[in-house]
Amino acid sequence: MKRMLNVGVAQLGPIARNETRSDVVARLIKLLTQAGEKGCNFVAFPELALTTFFPRWFFEDGDAELASYYEKEMPGAETQPLFDKAAELGIGFYLGYAELTTDEQGNERRFNTSILVDDKGTITGKYRKIHLPGHKENETWRPFQHLEKRYFEVGDTGFNSWDFMGGKVGMALCNDRRWPETYRVMALQGAEMIVLGYNTPMHYPPVPQHDHLQGFHNHVVMQASAYQNGCWIIACAKAGKEEGCDLLGQSCIIAPTGEIVAMATTVEDELIVGECDFERTREIKEHIFNFDLHRVPEEYKIISAPKK
Repeated sequence: MKRMLNVGVAQLGPIARNETRSDVVARLIKLLTQAGEKGCNFVAFPELALTTFFPRWFFEDGDAELASYYEKEMPGAETQPLFDKAAELGIGFYLGYAELTTDEQGNERRFNTSILVDDKGTITGKYRKIHLPGHKENETWRPFQHLEKRYFEVGDTGFNSWDFMGGKVGMALCNDRRWPETYRVMALQGAEMIVLGYNTPMHYPPVPQHDHLQGFHNHVVMQASAYQNGCWIIACAKAGKEEGCDLLGQSCIIAPTGEIVAMATTVEDELIVGECDFERTREIKEHIFNFDLHRVPEEYKIISAPKK
């Protein structure tokens, strides 16, 4: 018996630094509506989908512009229309955003966050990015900064798998996709689909000789991980020239066999769609990489040893 999820991947073109939250949400709703017209019942949006990729600039602590990029509640007044439209259409979604929260001691905490929202508009899962790339201090030699380590804490949710819309679904964000442990931890929890958003620049200042490999590296890590873990991978990008920085794009849907079954062809707002049958994960999980039968975890202890 098939267990289908009709997936839309809602790639976003550039978001300007001065573009309002309401303007961006209107773009998301337009893509969501297109997905409904194409029969989708789930849509993925990118990492930090509500704003420009602000970690490319250095801000002092307490800067008002920096503070404006974070969401203090979800949904809030400006994002509620997206939730309302999704519930009206009966479409679930994945959304990445910058989260500002306060702990029990009154300390502000900032995370690069994603959520799963069901087809009734209810948040059913939250993930906070674990593998933060970049650096903490202003490095003036760079043509643009990558200050995620300054503006976010390492996520405290762990990698999880949720019962969601007929399958087991996990979440990740951007740099997480480059680490094989990301996928395996969720696959060991039964994940059949992993959804992730990303913002990947075409130029990587510390190792510019790799720039021509950005697209190849983007796909090879996800295709290999889809196959090795028997999971659908749903990957949604921010794309195009955003405030002078070229972003990769290439949003895609990858089958559990590692095959790319749909991929964006532009660097603008673009919807791609694919029919994802959760049952297809069994082809890999019960045969090629049967974890219970073939894994030898006692030989892998070095993988989880503490950092030196």
